[in-house]
Amino acid sequence: MARLSIDRVSKSFGDFRALDDVSLEVRDGEFVAVLGASGCGKTTLLRQIAGFDKLDAGRIFIGDSIVSSQTRHLPPERRRIGIVFQSYALWPHMTVAENVAYGLTVAGIKDPARSRRVDAALNLVELHGFGERRPAMLSGGQRQRVALARCLVTEPSLVLLDEPLANLDVHLRASMEQEFADFHARTGTTMVYVTHDQAEAMALADRIAVMSKGRILQVATPSQLYREPADAVVAAFIGEGMIVPAEVRAVKGDGTCWASLYGYNTRMRCDVSQTLIGKAQACLHAGDLKIAERPDSGLRVRVDRTVYQGGYFRLSVPEPFDTAPGGVIGIDVRGGWIIPSSTPP
Repeated sequence: MARLSIDRVSKSFGDFRALDDVSLEVRDGEFVAVLGASGCGKTTLLRQIAGFDKLDAGRIFIGDSIVSSQTRHLPPERRRIGIVFQSYALWPHMTVAENVAYGLTVAGIKDPARSRRVDAALNLVELHGFGERRPAMLSGGQRQRVALARCLVTEPSLVLLDEPLANLDVHLRASMEQEFADFHARTGTTMVYVTHDQAEAMALADRIAVMSKGRILQVATPSQLYREPADAVVAAFIGEGMIVPAEVRAVKGDGTCWASLYGYNTRMRCDVSQTLIGKAQACLHAGDLKIAERPDSGLRVRVDRTVYQGGYFRLSVPEPFDTAPGGVIGIDVRGGWIIPSSTPP
């Protein structure tokens, strides 16, 4: 196990700045997810950590050692990093045991030590007895576990996972999430998990780093990201947050404030140190809203569409909210968050 420290790392490809002054601290034994939409820079960041690319500026530490800087670049094979790829990257002509043993063979480790370590790695991912099978004889989830065993058999100090569940169907994805969580609990290995799927990140990670346009916008626990997004980009990305204009009327000392949304006054959560009286933006999630008991009360909205989603209906309303008398239902706001660094509309 080892901690990871990324200090003001930048990387450009021609005129395109893929990473822009990125810093991130991952504690020893921590499970951190790097979350963002396609093209945000998360895979480029993983490649810098692994040593596949040379950075343009900044430093990367694994433990106490500098592995990347403008003057030093430790090659990937000397970083003691394990990587699990989205595509599994298994050799089809090799057995499961031969695939898992590949890194040890390259390192010159011979039997019986090699066989003992392969058996231990397969036991760890609950594939004991599968060593003589070929990858084509395995399910997608079993292949992913073989890839994980191959990564772990070399005893890496840090494990990088590059969207490892993207190729699995939704039901298998859920079971593999549990596999990764159980594995991390058993081994305590430091893990960095790159994904565009916020449900995966929320389910697995101790903390999540949200990326956009080559920068890390916020690093926080899953619950803090959901309840207290740092800016409008994070608020809209996490949990399908709705961003609406607000006017802060009064700030309380208990972490709440009185705010007006389209003329509807309600109490909302806020960062007292960063919330000023006046115009702002608010983040609302579905759990912050409730259909009013009377259609003519609350915040009046017009419903465009209803979708049944198994046990509940999803209501779609136009943006901005249609608050004219023609609105068909009333909404009571019973929560929400004033975005600290928002630009007033």
